[in-house]
Amino acid sequence: MDANVLFSAAYRSDAGLRKLWRLPGVRMVTSAYAVEEARRNLSSVEQRRELDELLRSVEVVPTAAPTDHPLFSSVELPHKDRPVLLAAIGAGATRLLTGDFRHFGPLYGESIEGLLILPPGDYLSSKSE
Repeated sequence: MDANVLFSAAYRSDAGLRKLWRLPGVRMVTSAYAVEEARRNLSSVEQRRELDELLRSVEVVPTAAPTDHPLFSSVELPHKDRPVLLAAIGAGATRLLTGDFRHFGPLYGESIEGLLILPPGDYLSSKSE
C-alpha cells in the first residue's frame, strides 16, 4: 500500500478504505517509507494513533533505497515514488494499491515485474464481485 492509502484510512475512522483491513486472506504490506510519509501528513495525535492501530495488521518492509534502479529506464515515475514501487516488488506483493493518480495513474492496470498497480477502489470492487 502506498502512503495515501494509509493516510486515508487513518484520517477518518469511517473511511471506506478500512474495508481493506477486513478482507479475508489478504496479506497487507507497506514500506517504512510509506508509513513515515503517511505519519508526517496526519495532523492530529488521534489520527497517528489510528495509523499505529491499523499498522498492527500490516507487514512493514524496509524501504528500497536505489531510486536509480534499471527498472526506471522504462518506467516513468518521480524519484519520491520509486521507493514505494521497489518495496512492493521486493516484498513479493501481487498488487500495489495507490490513490496517487497523478504519478501512478498512467500505470494503473499495468503489471510491472509481476506487480499489478491499482487504485484501491478497483481492488475493493474486484473483491466484492
